[in-house]
Amino acid sequence: MPNDKNPIIPFAETNFRNQRVRFGIKEDDRRRHMYLVGKTGMGKTTMLENMMISDIQSGNGVCVIDPHGEFADRMLDFVPSSRVNDVVYFNPADTEYPIAFNVLESVNPEHRHLVASGLISVYKKIWADSWGPRLEYLLRNAILALLDYHTSTMLGITRMLVDKGYRKKVVKQITDPVVKRFWVEEFAMYHDTFRTEAISPIQNKVGQFLSSAIIRNIVGQTKSSIDMRDIMDNKKILLVNLAKGRLGEDISALLGAMIITKLYLAAMSRVEVPEKEREDFYLYVDEFQNFATESFADILSEARKYHLGLILAHQYLAQLDEKVADAIFGNIGTIVCFRIGATDAEELVKEFEPIFTENDLVNIAKYEIYVKLMIDGVAEDAFSALSLPPSPKSLRTGNREKIVKVSRERYGGERNVIEDKIKRWSGIEGLREEGKEK
Repeated sequence: MPNDKNPIIPFAETNFRNQRVRFGIKEDDRRRHMYLVGKTGMGKTTMLENMMISDIQSGNGVCVIDPHGEFADRMLDFVPSSRVNDVVYFNPADTEYPIAFNVLESVNPEHRHLVASGLISVYKKIWADSWGPRLEYLLRNAILALLDYHTSTMLGITRMLVDKGYRKKVVKQITDPVVKRFWVEEFAMYHDTFRTEAISPIQNKVGQFLSSAIIRNIVGQTKSSIDMRDIMDNKKILLVNLAKGRLGEDISALLGAMIITKLYLAAMSRVEVPEKEREDFYLYVDEFQNFATESFADILSEARKYHLGLILAHQYLAQLDEKVADAIFGNIGTIVCFRIGATDAEELVKEFEPIFTENDLVNIAKYEIYVKLMIDGVAEDAFSALSLPPSPKSLRTGNREKIVKVSRERYGGERNVIEDKIKRWSGIEGLREEGKEK
C-alpha cells in the first residue's frame, strides 16, 4: 500500500529465480502514463482494477471510463466508507435519474477549438465511411457558434441549422469574427436546395445520436451537475459506466470521448495553479481504442504537465489510428505487454529488445507480462513479471447501494422534469417540416 513517503501503486510481482516481490510505479512516473496491451483474457482488466482499488483506498483522485461496464461497476464494491461522498457514478443506463453533462458549457475561449476538434474527431471516427469536408466545415462552425451562446447544448447543433429565429439569437452572441462571418455572409447566402443538401448529413448523423432519450436527457441539460475541475482538485472518484450493450457502440464512444475532452480541459485550466500544488489525477481507460480519436493524441502529449496520468489498455495495435499509435510510443513512460499476436510482436519488439524477442512476446504465458518500467523518469531495461491475482473479496466494503443512492441524489435529476424542460426548449418553433426551414 502506498504512503506519503513512498507513493507507489503496486501492479505486479517479480518472477526472477522464483523470487516473488511486489513492485509498482511511482507517483512521478505515473504522469508519464502507462500502457497495457495484450489479447483478451490475459489479465489486463484485472491489473487495471487492482491499481484502481489501490488508488481509491489510498485517497487518490481517479476516473475510469469503461465501455463494457463491469470494471466501473465492480469498483463500487471497493470504496471505503470514508470515501462514499467522493464518488460520482455516471451510469447513463440509469434513465430515471440522468446526470447533466453539457460539453459546451463554460469553455474558456482559448480552448473552444479543442472542444470542436474533440467532438468532430469522434463523429469522424464513427461515420468515417460517409464523412466529407463540407460536413466537417459546417459542423465545426455550428459547434464554435454554440460555444459562444450562454445556454447552448448539443441539441442546438441541429436546431441552429433549421430554426432561423434560434440561429439569429446565437449569431448575435458570436464573438469570433471568422465564425460570425460564416453565419452572416456565407450560410445566409445558401439557396434552399443547396442548404438542404448541406445540412441533411449533419441532421442525419447528429440527429441519430440525439434521437436517443438516454443521451438527449444527459447532454440536453444546460447546467452540468458534475464539475470536472472539482473532481480533479478534490481527488474524487468518477466511475463512468458506458456499457455498449445497453447504450449502443456509437453513443458509448461519443460520451466517452466527450468526458475525456472535458477532463483534459479541466486539467489545462489548472495552469494558474503552481505545479507543486496540482493534485495528481489518474484516468483509467479500458479498451481505449473506442475513444482514441485524433485529438486523443494531443491529450497524451500534454496531460503530464497538468498532473493528469493516463492508464490505457487495449488488445492490439491495428485498433489504433496511426497518429494515436505514434503518440503512445512517443509519450508513454511504462509499457506492460501481455501475450500478443505475431503482427503486433513485430512492432512492439522494438520496445523490448534486446532482452526479449518477437517469439517471446507471442508465447508469453497467461498472467505473465513483460514490463518496460519508468523509474524516476528513466525507462529501464525490460524484464518479465507476473500480474497480481484479483483483489480478494475481503477488501469489499459493502457500500455499493449507499454509493449509488448518494450519487443519484447529488448528481442526477428526475427524468420527467428534465424531459419537460427539453420539450419547452425545443418548442414548436424548433420543429419543422422535413426539408423546410422555419
